[in-house]
Formats: sequence, C-alpha cells, structure tokens
Amino acid sequence: MTPSAILRPMTLGDIDQVVVIDRESFSAPWSANAYRFEVANRSTSHLVVVELNGDVRVTGLRRILSFGRSSPPGEVIGYGGCWLISGEAHISTIAVRPDYRRQGLGELLLASMLKSAIRLGGEYSVLEVRESNEPAQKLYQKYEYTVIGRRRRYYRDDGEDALLMEARPLDSAYYQRVEERLAALSGRVQFEDRFTR
Repeated sequence: MTPSAILRPMTLGDIDQVVVIDRESFSAPWSANAYRFEVANRSTSHLVVVELNGDVRVTGLRRILSFGRSSPPGEVIGYGGCWLISGEAHISTIAVRPDYRRQGLGELLLASMLKSAIRLGGEYSVLEVRESNEPAQKLYQKYEYTVIGRRRRYYRDDGEDALLMEARPLDSAYYQRVEERLAALSGRVQFEDRFTR
C-alpha cells in the first residue's frame, strides 16, 4: 500500500507552507527567517515535516473522506522542531494543519523527533506547553513527560503560564517504547519515514 504521508527533514522549500501552518496554529508564530535559521543550523536544530504523498483518497486520510476533495502531493500538513544540545532534546514546536488534526500526525511528529534525538545522543527531553492545552499535555504524558516546573507568563500574546515537562531518561528501553508506539500508530496513519532512517 502506498503511504498517505511522508515524514522527512524540513527544507528551505517547505518554509512558506510551514509559516502558513504556524499562523493557523499559534497566536505568536515564528517568522520565515526564524525557520530559515533553524533549517540552516543542522548541528543543533532538527526539523521534520509531514507531507502528503500522491492521491490520498486512495490511502484514506479522513479529511479527504469527509470533504470529498484531495490535496496536491507534496503539500506539507504538519511539522515539528527539536533542538539537541549537550544531551537535551528540547521539543521547540509541533503543529498540524487544522483539517488534519486528531488523526495521529502530532503524535507521529513527536515520536519521530524523540527517536531521532535518541539516535543522536539525546539523554532527556524537555518542552513547554500552555497550561490550558490539555490535549497536548495528554499526548506528552503518553510519551512519559511529567511536569517539572512552570514558566510564569511565558506566552507573550496573553501572558499564560507554560508548564515545563520532561521525559527522562531517553535510554534503550525508552527507545523501544517509542518504536512500539510508532508501530501502533502506523495502523492509523500510513507513512513512510525518511526522517529517522
């Protein structure tokens, strides 16, 4: 079966699409220049995209079944970013186009960044999440993140606090659990992984 999505490293050519998703997803989005800097800084910054592959009506993403239309192959529908510095894998961003949410793509992005971080020597992972974003917190808890602190008034747009979450250790046992979750996820999302291989 042809995969409906391709998971691969972000390129400069993806930035225009990523910026649109960022604006659809966050009230304080990153600029195109910020993404250009991140893509160019491959030693510490690891960015991933999910793009559509071919005729997704054949492979069955729910958006197509629900709306009866297809999107062009190569369309970026989600992305994520991870900074890896001195053993710390900091998940900097994850976003999925609104029409494709709740289909497992956010989890696919998170799991792939964790898998890649472990392969590159990550020892633990941290991230910030809005205190009010319970769906994201549940996803992070599924990947064994726990709250270790709070960043007061972290978000510039409305002054909301961020919860600081951490998963530790990113060892071989954790890697195996991530692999198992990715295998389970492949039952919901048909994807080809060109990011962690």
